[in-house]
Amino acid sequence: MTLPYGFAKGKITSAPQLKPTQRPHEVQYHLHFGLDVGGAQWDVAVNVGTTDADDLLKYKLLFDFRHAMLQTLQADASGEQNLTGQHALPALDFQRSDFLANTGAWRNSDVMDGTDAVEPVATLQRLLLRAQQSGYDVYVYGRFYSEGNGVHDVHMNQGSKGEFIHRAGNDRNDHNDIWQDGALLVDVGAPQWALYVAAFDQQYLPTDDLGNPTADSKPIA
Repeated sequence: MTLPYGFAKGKITSAPQLKPTQRPHEVQYHLHFGLDVGGAQWDVAVNVGTTDADDLLKYKLLFDFRHAMLQTLQADASGEQNLTGQHALPALDFQRSDFLANTGAWRNSDVMDGTDAVEPVATLQRLLLRAQQSGYDVYVYGRFYSEGNGVHDVHMNQGSKGEFIHRAGNDRNDHNDIWQDGALLVDVGAPQWALYVAAFDQQYLPTDDLGNPTADSKPIA
């Protein structure tokens, strides 16, 4: 079953806060902030890293991002755009589209230590504070909360193994999918846009039509 996916466009209403989530073998960290989405208050949870040195986050954080799709996003009114089941831009698929063409290499995140001094937390937090103070439009791609207004899984959502393998007819709330990758974009004033995307070391490409790693897949370079 395809999971609820899309993006929310709005303006930041609260300063980002770093929050931990305990997993079986690690602590994952997210930057949470409030977003006014067409008059409704949304919670946003952006993945920024983990304490597991064997499954660190890879990320790209650009301040000069350019893509033809940005004009489409800019024309949209503030609100929620449901892209569930769409297999073309403006839905995002890092493997099946040119969205990340010419964006350079992936960077390795620091091992998270619970502070906001590590990367990408420090730089991303400065960007979000600037967006809040300047009233910039913010676009958050990911999966929508099953209860309440919010968006999470703001990272690549394909290529994982183990419990995340997608099996046809599976209605679990967390599994691989194609055309469901997450991202954060900030319109910082024409022609500049900022972009943040992330994936975990233990996600693999290429993927099949369900978003699962193929037999010849390899970790993101």
